[in-house]
Amino acid sequence: MAGKKKSRPVVTGLVLLALVGTSGYLTVELRKQDEQGVTEVRNVGVLEGGRSTGATSDTGKETWSRLENPARSVLRGGDGQIKAVFTDGARTATLTGPARTFQEPTSTASKVSTTDWVRLMPEPWAKGAEQKKWFKDWYAEFKDSKKDDIFAFAFQYVAGAPVKKDAEGTAYAGDANFGPLNTTGAEGGDLRLEQSDFYDYLGVPYPFRDGVVGQPESVRARSIDCSGFMRMVLGYRARFPLMSSDTSGDGLPRTANGMARSKVGVDILPLAGLSAGDRPSAIDQLQPGDLVFFKLDTRTAQRLDHVGMVLGHDTEGHLIFVSSREEVNGPTIGDVGGVSRLDGNGYYAKTLRSAKRL
Repeated sequence: MAGKKKSRPVVTGLVLLALVGTSGYLTVELRKQDEQGVTEVRNVGVLEGGRSTGATSDTGKETWSRLENPARSVLRGGDGQIKAVFTDGARTATLTGPARTFQEPTSTASKVSTTDWVRLMPEPWAKGAEQKKWFKDWYAEFKDSKKDDIFAFAFQYVAGAPVKKDAEGTAYAGDANFGPLNTTGAEGGDLRLEQSDFYDYLGVPYPFRDGVVGQPESVRARSIDCSGFMRMVLGYRARFPLMSSDTSGDGLPRTANGMARSKVGVDILPLAGLSAGDRPSAIDQLQPGDLVFFKLDTRTAQRLDHVGMVLGHDTEGHLIFVSSREEVNGPTIGDVGGVSRLDGNGYYAKTLRSAKRL
């Protein structure tokens, strides 16, 4: 991760307007470079699929079965409907709960109405874990819970989200920016700077487990870039361990590239390469809460450069993800800069390269 710059000169409004125009031009030009004729991919389901072992019951009792690709345990009610999915090696679990609708009317007409609730378990799942005390205690607490889950956390940073403060007065949630304006024209001429991590948003130092202390920059207050957003939601809020960089500590790395190439979690769509021909086609393996990784920018060479989280299907049947973006200036499921769809042949669908389940 490149070092953060500590000072930036103030520029005139005319220069800012020029920067906006330059950034927009670069975005358009980069998207013109997308390889044409890439086969369209359509999603065929989220939770279903794979070959199951074990049977459901019509006696009204809950039953467990196993599915493959990836290996996972499925809990069903007596009516055969899925109640929860637990993937071997992953700590995130998808539980069925009350229906909710996520929407962002200022940026898109898409709405995701879902009964999926994604939560973090205290330990990675393994076959037979349903018999363990840690799981029984955890599931008893959360099976019917309406406490904020990972999706609720994520939408506490979209445009217009109200500020939430902890007992010390630190704002830990509320409308987030992507990053400060790039007033120097550095780093490729992008409109906004990357490298805003969750502790920049918080405005307080954060001690990592490897002894490194993350020091926030005041210019980045209330800002989280794409990977910083995932670290805020999964790490700071849900308490998944966090690395201080891509190379130090244990847990979720700092950047999208570091996350995608890390051994943490389970590779659902393994990274085959960065070219258009390496786009994964089996997106039916994805489920809510999965991290998805993209190759958007030729300037980042061999690095993956964007990360988001699968939210679910919108009311038109498209598989939607949420991420923090420069064009919208913060977390979004919006259409600005490209629709937030993983199926079809749009900008983000074409640049998807891999996915991981933590």
